[in-house]
This record gives sequence, C-alpha cells and structure tokens, in this order.
Amino acid sequence: MRNSIFSIVFTLFLISFLIPFSPVSSQEYVDTNSKLSVSLNSQTTFVYTDSEGYTVVVGLIENDDPLSFVTNVVIRANFFDDFNSNPLEITEGKTILNVIPPNDKSPFIIRSETPNIDISEASVLILDFDTSTSMKNSFIVSVNNVLLEPISSLSDSTYTLLFSGELQNGNIPISETSVYFAFYDVFERIIQISTIEIGDVEINEKISLDLIEKINPSAVGFLIFSESDNSYYPFVNVKIPLPQISTKSIIISDVVITDTLGNKLSEIKTDLTTKIKSKILIQFTTDNISDETPYTYYVQIKESSSNVDIPPSIEYVGKYDGQFMGNTFELPSIDWVPEKKGLFFIETFIWDRNNVPLADQGPFVLLLVN
Repeated sequence: MRNSIFSIVFTLFLISFLIPFSPVSSQEYVDTNSKLSVSLNSQTTFVYTDSEGYTVVVGLIENDDPLSFVTNVVIRANFFDDFNSNPLEITEGKTILNVIPPNDKSPFIIRSETPNIDISEASVLILDFDTSTSMKNSFIVSVNNVLLEPISSLSDSTYTLLFSGELQNGNIPISETSVYFAFYDVFERIIQISTIEIGDVEINEKISLDLIEKINPSAVGFLIFSESDNSYYPFVNVKIPLPQISTKSIIISDVVITDTLGNKLSEIKTDLTTKIKSKILIQFTTDNISDETPYTYYVQIKESSSNVDIPPSIEYVGKYDGQFMGNTFELPSIDWVPEKKGLFFIETFIWDRNNVPLADQGPFVLLLVN
C-alpha cells in the first residue's frame, strides 16, 4: 500500500486560540509585463495573533492572466502599531504554490519575525513575480467523503475532520507531489492550511488520500488543490457538513429590515440608520436544559454583482452578543448605515463565544438601497 509513503506534515495555523485584527490592506496589482497581472484578493486577507504572540497575515494571490503561468511571487507584509505611520516590521514571503496556473490562485502566509504585542495592523502588497514554463494538468484529485466527528458539547473549541479521497495520476510520472487543504470561514478568509505530502507517483498510479485533522470550528469549507514538479490540479471548493449536536437545536428565522421606529422596509436610503432583526429560537432535545446559552449573532451584507464572473463583495459585517435562558427565543438587532446605492443581500449566522456555529445560516434577504 502506498498509504505509508505519505504523512500529514503540518497544520500551519489554527485560529481558535487566536486574536483577529482588521487588515488594512487594499487591492494591489503588480505588472512585470503588459500582458500579465497578479493581484491580491484583499477581501480574503486575514490578520491575527497566533498562540506564541506572532502576528500572521494570510490571504490569496490570484493570477489574472488567462494563458501564462507565474512563479516566484514575492509578497511584503508591513506590520504597524496604533501610533506610528512607519511599520514596526517588514517581512517578505511567498505563495504556497510554487507555480500559479492561469486564472488560478494560491494562498500565502507571512508571519512576523518576532512576537510583538504592539502590532495592531498590517498591510500587504505584491513586490514581484516571474513567468513560468507551462505545467500539465495530468492528474486528478477526487473527494470520496467529508464529515465531522459528532461532538457532545457546543463549548468544544475544535472539530475533527475526516476526509477521504484519491489522487489518480495520468500518463506522465510526477514527483514532489503534495495535496493542500485551505480551510475558510463564512467571511471567505483562509484560516487554516493542512498538507498531505505524497512524493513520487508513477504513470496511472492511484494514491489513497486520508486526512484526520483538528480544524477550527469557524471553518465552513475548504479549497483542495495539488502541485507536483511538473503538473498541478486546480482549486476545488468543498463544503464542510455541520457536526451532529445532540443537545439542542437553534433556528434563525424572520430576518427583517426596519427603520429606527420599527417599520418594515423593502428598500432604504443611503446614510440612514437601518435595523436588521432576526428571530432566533432555541429548543433543547434532552431534559438537560442549561440556564444560559451565550451566543453571538452575525450579520454579513454583500453587494450583488450583475456580472456572474465577479463574486459579490462584502460591504459590512456586524455582530450582537446575547444569551438564551432555557427554551426561549431571542430578537437580536444590528444597526447598519448604507453608504452607497445598489442591490445587496443579507446573510445571518449564530455562533457561540468560541466561534462555534450553533445553527444553519439564516435565510437570504435582498435589499435595494437608493
């Protein structure tokens, strides 16, 4: 069996014990050739402090060229405090993939060189990249099964993911082969990366893939992709099923938009305070009813795009902290002041104080801003 030739090498980071920051990076572009463009996807950039006190920046680099492969992408992270416009530290890094295929992407991770509690912000920009020789898409990575082990308590800070799949090689031998898992949260930020190192794979050989991994409970899905010395497999988006929880169920319903007086609105005006409310019901399925169940209600607002090739952009994220008292319902509310006109849709989430999802995502709501 070839299963013995690979092992799970590392989990680069797990943010369940981490303190997030708000990144201040903007969309950055570098053009080393008039026909090439590599961009930083600022919407998915995430900055946090790890358990050892280092500041970490993680995000996605996109190769926008439809034909060319790029390599040697150099990324610079500037780390700041709250008081000085000059960075406390400047650190460079590279992407996870050595070569980024056309119209594809790669995560990157940059860690500060020293732990520093004064760091509160970070910005990221692309310094340079090179064109690369073409790589073949000669093998396939398939997903057989993805599940989370059942948990007995919502206070658990991690889940165990069970993944099984297969890598099937094509008509050329490959070496230095690795399969990557980039886990992301509901805000589409990469929050954890895991790797299966495989090594050499012969022509038409099949390799079983198995991953048993403690993952952050904020993860709602992962991007699986692979690279070898001369070939690659592009990103595939895989959703993670909710864990089985036997003690209680929580449902988000009746998401409504009102003015400050409580009148329901189907469209609103810019620069006017709008309230986003939901009804949240908790129902225990056992006799063991807790007196208190703390929760955090999140609202994410995205601007809809008329171009199907352009994903919606995140316009606003807000939260409300509350707690259930036994079998009851809550009516959390969050204020939002729209700053521009357009068509938006609202997403709602319920997490506990450890950022563990407590319920399925609430119903989508469309909102027109004039």
